[in-house]
Amino acid sequence: MRLGFLSLIALGAMLTSASAQTLTIATVNNGDMIRMQGLSSAFTEETGIELNWVVLEENTLRQNVTTDVATNGGQYDVMTIGTYEVPIWAKQGWLKPLDGLAADAEYDIDDLLPPIRQGLSVDGKLYAAPFYGESSMLMYRTDLMEKAGLEMPEAPTWDFIAEAAAAMTDRANDISGICLRGKAGWGENTALITVTANSFGARWFDEDWRPQFDQPEWKNALDFYVKLVTESGPPGASSNGFNENLTLFQQGKCAMWMDATVAASFVTNPDDSTVADKVGFALAPDTGLGKRANWLWAWSLAIPASSQNADAAEQFIGWATDKAYLETVAAQEGWANVPPGTRISLYENPEYQAAAPFAEMTLGSIYAADPTQPSVKPVPYVGVQFVAIPEFQGIGTTVGQLFSAALAGQMTVDEALAQAQESTLREMTRAGYIK
Repeated sequence: MRLGFLSLIALGAMLTSASAQTLTIATVNNGDMIRMQGLSSAFTEETGIELNWVVLEENTLRQNVTTDVATNGGQYDVMTIGTYEVPIWAKQGWLKPLDGLAADAEYDIDDLLPPIRQGLSVDGKLYAAPFYGESSMLMYRTDLMEKAGLEMPEAPTWDFIAEAAAAMTDRANDISGICLRGKAGWGENTALITVTANSFGARWFDEDWRPQFDQPEWKNALDFYVKLVTESGPPGASSNGFNENLTLFQQGKCAMWMDATVAASFVTNPDDSTVADKVGFALAPDTGLGKRANWLWAWSLAIPASSQNADAAEQFIGWATDKAYLETVAAQEGWANVPPGTRISLYENPEYQAAAPFAEMTLGSIYAADPTQPSVKPVPYVGVQFVAIPEFQGIGTTVGQLFSAALAGQMTVDEALAQAQESTLREMTRAGYIK
């Protein structure tokens, strides 16, 4: 496996250290990251650098790494963070730029997909390397769609999705018509509900940064979402996030699932999915207003400014995100299971195209998301399923809790939106966005 110039960094570090370096890596507990951990012994064998893994549930990971980086805690050498955090944290001076990777011709930074690379860069410098990139799309059971006498369009509307979900719901056989996120969190249910709202013409803020939850577009979007999941979703949907819905779909208990494009390889892998040969893909739905429910995200590896092992950390990041890593996964797991959404060359690879029936849909979905114009109406912010301001992490989590409560029947949609408007207005005024 290629180590290039970064091998020299590790060699120098080992020569000047009496004991082997150990990197502490914080990452999320999803399939691609767990696979990375399983393959990482090869990195240690080649470099002598030991790895201490901290694998956490998504909401917990975000809380832990945010606290550590904001307090200069130094607990981690490599953090798994996303497109939301990178530009904000880089501007705060909390991340080290990946100048070594950018200068390495063999790593080939120009091979990174432009929308993904742009989201991880500030002033032309790369501050995190994408491990995988994603948008959102619809996954569905082709056999159940046929049984219902319906045909999935390549570009469906939300009205069609509601009709299909009702037709395919089979409570007697524990099959829900659709699975959508209900688990509270700015990166969990808030993300999916936000892109749904975008497609209904809603937006988080108007051009003067005033919250818009009191507008009819949000009412229409959240009413639709709650009704759809309540009538055609699984029991306990308010507790289900990405991993829970993935398991339900793999077990044959969801007729449709709209979520991250990265899930495609997991639902079509016969080792994990009981419905692997019965899965179709479609674009995220719309309402005819010109915006689909696409998001744009990359789970990426970054080095906090507090790390005392920055050279070794950059070497590990290079190993985990270069072309050779994709080839290693392909050799062991098949091309369909390589981390998607990061490199141009992957989508030009005929072996990948042949093995991954979802490749074209994934790439098209990534390019369809526009962080600068996420909604139908103008907005003062950048971000599709999030608002790229530091305050959003707290605001988005509070709003997600309210939306989850509405889905659970603990409050009405009107009450959830009213409280979201009040709390968001208060926080934005306190932060100085609203005078």
